[in-house]
Amino acid sequence: MDHDLAPGFRLRRDPTTGDRWIECSLEGADLENAPILNKGTGFSQDERDAFGLTGLLPPRCVTMGEQSERVFANYRAQTTDLARYAALQALMDRNETLYYRLLVDHLEEMLPIVYTPTVGQACQQFGRLYRRGRGVYFTPETTIAVDRILRRWRYSDVRVVVVTDGERVLGLGDLGAGGMGISIGKISLYVAGAGIHPARTLPVCLDVGTNNARLLDDPLYLGTKRERVRGDAYDALVDAFVHGIRERWPKAMIQFEDFAMGNALRLLDRYRSDFCCFNDDIQGTGAVTAAGVLAGLRLTGQKMEDLRVLIAGAGGAGIGIARALRGARIWMCDVDGLLTTSRANLVPEQRPFAVDDAPATLAEAAVRVRPHVLIGVTGKAGTFTQEMVSAMDGPRPMVFPLSNPTSCVECTPDQAREWTGGRAIVATGSPFPGTSQCNNVYIFPGIGLGVTACDASRVTDAMVRAAAETLAAMAPISDGGSLYPPIRDIRLVSREVAFAVARRAMDDGVAAPQTDDALRTRIADEVWEPAYVPYRRPRDPIAAV
Repeated sequence: MDHDLAPGFRLRRDPTTGDRWIECSLEGADLENAPILNKGTGFSQDERDAFGLTGLLPPRCVTMGEQSERVFANYRAQTTDLARYAALQALMDRNETLYYRLLVDHLEEMLPIVYTPTVGQACQQFGRLYRRGRGVYFTPETTIAVDRILRRWRYSDVRVVVVTDGERVLGLGDLGAGGMGISIGKISLYVAGAGIHPARTLPVCLDVGTNNARLLDDPLYLGTKRERVRGDAYDALVDAFVHGIRERWPKAMIQFEDFAMGNALRLLDRYRSDFCCFNDDIQGTGAVTAAGVLAGLRLTGQKMEDLRVLIAGAGGAGIGIARALRGARIWMCDVDGLLTTSRANLVPEQRPFAVDDAPATLAEAAVRVRPHVLIGVTGKAGTFTQEMVSAMDGPRPMVFPLSNPTSCVECTPDQAREWTGGRAIVATGSPFPGTSQCNNVYIFPGIGLGVTACDASRVTDAMVRAAAETLAAMAPISDGGSLYPPIRDIRLVSREVAFAVARRAMDDGVAAPQTDDALRTRIADEVWEPAYVPYRRPRDPIAAV
């Protein structure tokens, strides 16, 4: 399938041979300075002659493998994770194909660098690390100009948009415009994890200010220096953005990312019925956690309806998990303790999970409930105590301390195992050696690929459930009790998730019918492999390829 990605930039494929090439009208320094097209020393001599690059590059033409070895050695030479993050960002800014080749080949090692936990540090240091613009920023002052700004974006076939307002970045809180690092990181995982072409993605930051006093006092902070805009002005900006995306790219899926609970739940419920949108913190976290629990049930022999689940944290992530664990009995706690029907301070989204029970702290609830599954999304280190974990029921209690980055984890895997005499099945949000990681990367890239492959008009709850069930079925639980497939298999996982999501979209009537064979062919065709392909000028005949 051909893709018109931008004026003068078209990805082509010969329908007979399957050979791919790029039609490109840029040349010379313009081509070398376009990260999505630049090959650096990887341009062949014929390409250098044809596109005016001879003399602008060192004379020797090298392979992508040789380039990859060099940049990987430079990456390994860095002495801190933040320096490794900066080195990868610099590579992406000059040669995106090589960046993604390196990321795909070393994803297990680099995932904690390009995303949690290191991306949290990068967002905190965003103004100091900034080198080159990437993505689009909107402020309340540009509400009336959203359409005009989106038309300035070079790429013409965007399919996945990740947007944040930076108010609840991981477990770090309000990082304002620094939250753009999260949008960029999630886009990297859509590309590396599912093969969405980078020119079909867009990271976005809604800069509505920040209530973080440190940032407001920081001379290097790059966002608008004011307290957060709320109310009608905020809603008007979001509404203009959502409508603007659909006007510019009608087939794009919007992923809401790292919004605070009130806005996250409210915006998802406002737009999900009419727009193709998805909240990874709510739905993605819910799906990947449900997948882990479903895989765990294969080890314990229990059924979902047998489970007592205690969730510490009643924000967007906690509510998303509770919604995803359909059939289980749920108890949920926030900073004020157990959600009960007698409490008057619950938000509407929490009320379905309020229990008719006496008030209790989290610790008291754990002893009273004796959960089979204990899940933490509090963002507060040390929330799970020995008393709480030791009180859990069942032969193989499941402990999911999911807060990230690592500094915010509710308890460590070693603590969970020690406090249960080695019986605990553990999954964490941040990476720990020898422990299953409950990472949303298993879910959202596949959802994006599935939506793209079937041109779904919406993301339904059933599509997200299909993603969770597919992931759970792929868990290699016989291999030491792993609740999730190895990260190195993420592209295979994403394809299977994409197929299940797209198949369900058709069943739900939000995508046109396709046969299973046609759908699998479409998914395979949508997957971009980060490799150099020949460049031709638009006037070159197909026979020349």
